Amino acid sequence: MGSSRRNTLTDEASASGLELAMSDVAAAMSDPSRVAMLCALMDGRAWTATELSAVADIAASTASGHLSRLLHHGLVVCLSQGRHRYYRLAGHDIAGLLENLMGVSMSPRRMPVTGTPGHLRHARTCYDHLAGELAVQLYAFMLEQHWLAPTGDALTAEGRERFTALGVPLHPKPKRKACCPCLDWSERRYHLGGDAGAALLTLFLQRGWLERIPGYREVTVTAAGREALLRIFAIDNILTV
Repeated sequence: MGSSRRNTLTDEASASGLELAMSDVAAAMSDPSRVAMLCALMDGRAWTATELSAVADIAASTASGHLSRLLHHGLVVCLSQGRHRYYRLAGHDIAGLLENLMGVSMSPRRMPVTGTPGHLRHARTCYDHLAGELAVQLYAFMLEQHWLAPTGDALTAEGRERFTALGVPLHPKPKRKACCPCLDWSERRYHLGGDAGAALLTLFLQRGWLERIPGYREVTVTAAGREALLRIFAIDNILTV
């Protein structure tokens, strides 16, 4: 009985510690300025504290305090290069957490009419892969053409062959999920995440089919990209540069 009771108390203490840790992380994300900085970092690049303070519209000294808290809770990491310090999201799991939070926040019960700008809804980065209407259309095409498994969590043999033919730089042994569906917060449908999603975005940028807008998550489709997306993926309702 004594051993059983000790085990029960240990389990309860572990559960309590997890709940407290979850509460601390949620509290670290609860400030609008910190949320603004985290959302800016969703473009997958590293930002300086000065750049993030401008995004959040706060003083540099205030931004420093916010970044310290985000660092403490493992939401961002700091990279030093010479005299400069850059901040970026701590990883794909943090980006996924933010994307899911955006989806919950955009619930029809809370926001019947979306205020998301049209260009941002059309095509943007979701950390290291493509999101928005364009990404959702790509995902639907790949499902329909059986490039993806019905669950969206793996490339089929056909899909792997197509990716290889396109020159998509897939990793033979990725350190994360090779392929996964990611719920798009503005479209409420899935786009392609995981290593395959990141590799596809890399290809689009390398080929000049997409162009980043410096300082923003928004990406634009070039004329060459419009032709390629129509030819390869049968997508024709595309906003171009």
